Amino acid sequence: MEITRIGSRPSAKGPDDWFTGTVRIDPLFEANEARRAAAASVTFEPGARTAWHTHPLGQTLIVTAGCGWIQQEGGPVETIHPGDVVWFEPGERHWHGATATTGMTHIAIQENLDGKVVDWLEKVTDQQYQG
Repeated sequence: MEITRIGSRPSAKGPDDWFTGTVRIDPLFEANEARRAAAASVTFEPGARTAWHTHPLGQTLIVTAGCGWIQQEGGPVETIHPGDVVWFEPGERHWHGATATTGMTHIAIQENLDGKVVDWLEKVTDQQYQG
């Protein structure tokens, strides 16, 4: 058994290459030899969002606070709320973040494949973000 105490892992600013706006990442757990999944609680201030990206083994988002937007490539921008669970298929190009006026926090869970959990792509434009 392993217990990770709150505050034992420092919060980090979301890197500018991967995010637009103010984003805080709070790591929850990492993949290791016995566990393929990694997870973080990610908080987006209003207007903040990820860049387009994919995950080699997919991604699960669990919305815990606020109101957000998500989009898979070619689909409409969808609104997400606390309690919603979102699954992105392996290799599915997508983005997620807060709405323009409301912050959003989600837990992001993704599995490690050959040392990689995400492939970052170009940033989401303002026009794409506004749907």
